[in-house]
Amino acid sequence: MSRLPPLVFDTPWLLIAALVLPLLVFLLRALRVRQRNKRLTRFAEPVALSRLLQIGSTGATARTLRLVCVATLAGLALAGPRWGLARGPATARGIDMAIALDASLSMLATDDRPSRLERMKQEVRRLRAMSHADRVALIAFAGRSYILTPLTGDDGALDLFLENLDPSVVGQAGSSLSRAIRQGTELLLASDGSADRALVLMSDGESFEPTEDLKAAAQEAGAKGVSLVTVGFGTTGGSTIPIRDGSVVREKRDETGNIVITRYHPELLAMAASAANGTFIPAEASDKATRIRASLRTLRTARHKTDSREDQVSRFLWLLVPALALLFFDTWVMNRGKSRRVVSERAIGAGSTLAALPLLALMFGGCAREPDPAVLFANGDIRGALSALQRQVATGDTSATTRYNLGSALLGADSLPASVELLEAVRRNADGETRMRARFNAGLGSLRLGRDTANPERDGALASARAAYRAYLAERPADVDAKWNYELALRKQPPSGGGGGGGGQNDPQPQQQQPQPQGAIDQKQAEALLNSAAREERDVQGRKQKQGRASPTGKDW
Repeated sequence: MSRLPPLVFDTPWLLIAALVLPLLVFLLRALRVRQRNKRLTRFAEPVALSRLLQIGSTGATARTLRLVCVATLAGLALAGPRWGLARGPATARGIDMAIALDASLSMLATDDRPSRLERMKQEVRRLRAMSHADRVALIAFAGRSYILTPLTGDDGALDLFLENLDPSVVGQAGSSLSRAIRQGTELLLASDGSADRALVLMSDGESFEPTEDLKAAAQEAGAKGVSLVTVGFGTTGGSTIPIRDGSVVREKRDETGNIVITRYHPELLAMAASAANGTFIPAEASDKATRIRASLRTLRTARHKTDSREDQVSRFLWLLVPALALLFFDTWVMNRGKSRRVVSERAIGAGSTLAALPLLALMFGGCAREPDPAVLFANGDIRGALSALQRQVATGDTSATTRYNLGSALLGADSLPASVELLEAVRRNADGETRMRARFNAGLGSLRLGRDTANPERDGALASARAAYRAYLAERPADVDAKWNYELALRKQPPSGGGGGGGGQNDPQPQQQQPQPQGAIDQKQAEALLNSAAREERDVQGRKQKQGRASPTGKDW
């Protein structure tokens, strides 16, 4: 049985108006009818009046009911009713924050209940709940690091990647904190915006790399203005690593057959934070998310768009609009007996106005105007639209919209390198819808360059296409066309391409598939294709791990 949404009022004491106003209206209407009947009885008896004027009580009673309903609805609206939930865009001030998450096998240890990995996910969710205005990027790392999402405020995209985070998403076993710090620093410095940047590194500190590399990466991050916060998980006593193989759970063993004991190493995390002049939060600290937030409180913020949720939304218009509509209906009922002469005069005036329209069309239709590039483009005249847009830019119109249209026209004219370069410039300097469209079309241009077998730089073009559509889907995960093009870019990825993208040697012939700027498949088909690519990516990465692609030290946890 579904529960009704809770109903509250901004000013509950004004609910008395919902009782007093209808009663007052009823009394005034009753007094008005009584005075009217009293005046009529001066001229004749009630029986004679009913025959002469055909007066009845039905019309007066109906009007009284209408006015009582208007007063009741207005009284309820005056109290400010609220119920239900609503989501919508909002703006708030926040920072740019990259969160690097340790996804190595050691994070499956259960010395931090239920596991180090799950505790880390819990802290990330709590941190996100405290900082909805921040733009957040997720990075997963083990022996290598991978960007899961670019900087985004989309909670849905962040939750999706966070929920699916496990050691299988990385292509190289081991643990390298320095690579995660370097990639997080590069990601933050490449972002647009005036807010300060922070890198939150969550790990058990078990790293198989030279200490000098970690210290150098942390110092570089601090020198470039990135605030580093390291957060520990696990215990120094350590724990075994449970490995699930189907329904069987076994303990992780090293190359000599001994059971692996993974331990928390706070000294490495503390050293990295100290080298970057940042903050270290030990594993035994409680409420880590609050401590992280407190360490970033002094950073400079910028205004970001967020997806806000409002509980118990104000609904007074749901009552006020019907009240006004009922009041207008009552006015129409009372005035519908007006003479037809007034209506005829109004009709004549309207007819004169309509008769003047063809004359105005003839007057203005003969004026010569510059052809509209959008109309030319829609009619298939790509060259004409391109020439018109180039003339606009030459005359000084360098707005983001005009340059975006020019880049799209170049894309339609197969001038792909020039189109991608111009659209990328628009994306970096524009915002809102123009920025999103420029990112989509820039990705489409890169995808078409990458599908050209004669292009010697096709691998780089495909990488650019994948990056563009990952960023686009992070903000608009339901866009079918972007999912389709991203799936094509994944399938065209060479099998030896490191840790990003899916596909393999058994992929179907990609030359038979064409990128589509607009939807040609439905939502379920696009999601199935994207999920298939994700499964292929995991299979490829799993095969690489089984083939012995471990860390240089031989330790793969």
